[in-house]
Amino acid sequence: MHDFAAPLQRLIDEFRRLPGIGQKSAQRLAFHVLRAPREHAAGLAAALIEVKDNLVFCAACNNISDSELCSYCRDPHRDRASICVVEEPHNILPIETTRSFNGVYHVLHGSISPLRGIGPEQLRIKGLLDRIAEGDAKEIILATNPTVEGEATAVYLSRLLRPLGVKVTRIAMGIPVGSDLEFADEVTMLKSLENRREM
Repeated sequence: MHDFAAPLQRLIDEFRRLPGIGQKSAQRLAFHVLRAPREHAAGLAAALIEVKDNLVFCAACNNISDSELCSYCRDPHRDRASICVVEEPHNILPIETTRSFNGVYHVLHGSISPLRGIGPEQLRIKGLLDRIAEGDAKEIILATNPTVEGEATAVYLSRLLRPLGVKVTRIAMGIPVGSDLEFADEVTMLKSLENRREM
């Protein structure tokens, strides 16, 4: 027997499928939808369907796009000599907000994680190799996450790409601006020391 009417319980169950949403959050979202005007619920439903029907992966970089090429790959002012490799499409935004990178991207859609059964074959690496083979790329910036999986992916890519004659760099990691050294973990402190620069 359900705690709620069947349609409401079904909505709660669907919200619970979302990452980071537990039972209580799912119930709050479901009750919000229930109390909202019908047009808000219709707008949410339409947006969900539109995302599934109208978005694809960019043919060049695997970013999310509403056409064959994403906005970065379509932009003629972007420097194709510099390719920034990220794990997921949402990793592009923090780089773009710096307004200092004018190259293009390549999205792997994951990272190497033997514990989760994800090896290099499951990542979108072949497209990166094809782009390098075209000859425009001069530098590959590895901007994978500073996690065990991200590091493993960066090391794997570095070993794979160096023989191809491109410069392979890794984003610097260390203490975030505005934080206190007292709260830095051992690995973060080590990376900060390794990535120090002359002033």
